[in-house]
Amino acid sequence: MKSILNVFLLLFFFWTMPCSAQQDKEKLKTNKQKILKEIESNKKLLDETRKGKKSSLTKLVILNNQISKREELINSTNSEIQTVDAKIILNKAEINRLQNNLQSLKQEYAKMICYAYRNRNSYDRLMFVFASRDFYQAYRRLKYLQQYSQYRKKQAEMIQTMQMQLSERHKVLSSTKDEKIDLVKGQEREKVKLADEKNEQSKTFQELTKKEKKIIETLKEKEESARKLQKAINEIIAREIAKSREKVASVKPANNKPSGNKSTVETSKPVVHGELPLTPDEQLLSSSFEGNKGKLPWPSVHGIITSTFGTHDHPILPGIKTVNNGIDIATARNARVRAVFDGKVSGVISIPGSGKAIIIRHGEYLSVYSNLSEVFVKMGDKIKTKDDIGVVMTDNEESKTELHFEIWKGKVLMNPASWLTIQR
Repeated sequence: MKSILNVFLLLFFFWTMPCSAQQDKEKLKTNKQKILKEIESNKKLLDETRKGKKSSLTKLVILNNQISKREELINSTNSEIQTVDAKIILNKAEINRLQNNLQSLKQEYAKMICYAYRNRNSYDRLMFVFASRDFYQAYRRLKYLQQYSQYRKKQAEMIQTMQMQLSERHKVLSSTKDEKIDLVKGQEREKVKLADEKNEQSKTFQELTKKEKKIIETLKEKEESARKLQKAINEIIAREIAKSREKVASVKPANNKPSGNKSTVETSKPVVHGELPLTPDEQLLSSSFEGNKGKLPWPSVHGIITSTFGTHDHPILPGIKTVNNGIDIATARNARVRAVFDGKVSGVISIPGSGKAIIIRHGEYLSVYSNLSEVFVKMGDKIKTKDDIGVVMTDNEESKTELHFEIWKGKVLMNPASWLTIQR
């Protein structure tokens, strides 16, 4: 009973492990492709920043991101190697099992051949049958000789089949070993690139620390631009609130006489939601925007976040805090900006030193796109999701192309990163 259980467990191991290993392999491959895509995107952005004569904070941030992704890729490759190692061990175990079974079959078959050789005379086989005590025993002996012959043929077929299986396993093992060699070589190449990027990161950091005065000046300019943008947004929000109140006030409540259609009476009423009074259509748009949190498309097709929402330590200046009302996205030169959701253009403004900005209203919510060199829309335009609305401005001195993006709920700032989809 115990031996039967052991055989069952061994068979279960051989059947389930390849399936599990294959699933892990596919998952690792998908993740690796995603990382490689991000690394390639980062590389293009780095190549852009390298065209500049001076090191920039954007270059440092992209390098930091690239190093992180490169390390992630190396770890992913290491996991792949471990999976391949497990596959190699499994194949070797299966080969040993097949070789042992084949050896047993061959030994058993050799015994049968010897027996058949010793009893090859047809007279001896006839005597074996005729020497029976009765007809029933003679019949059984005849059937035995027939079955023995069939069994010998089956054994020969089994040996041939097992030899083929063994040959296939050796091919799989050889292919798996080649796969491991390729993975190890690829990992070594990535380690060399990682070392180069870390050297560039260190060099860039050292160059930037020598330009503290210039960095402080740039920081002050950026803060001033941010204040001007926020002031413009506040003015637009105030204007939108006033317009909404006038619009809502002009909407006459529906007649509350008894009606079979209760929903018509309810939806015709204006809704006061937070700071912004909303019409039923605006409330519907606002709810739809809110329902798509975490699913909104990126405002640029390609790019990486170089500055996140909120208050942070400055990456170069010790003791200095920076505040970001949204997120900054480094993207390619001449990259187009697209709306993240349906809405209506509430404002197109120009900020000295920071290009142009577009504010789109989505019911109670506002999305802000700034640091633009061109705009394709005007105030009052109705916009659809992913419509192109402008072009991101490029700082030629630092060779950086960076979009600033914000989301507001009435007068309250939101973290845009939590609203955007993970997959772009």
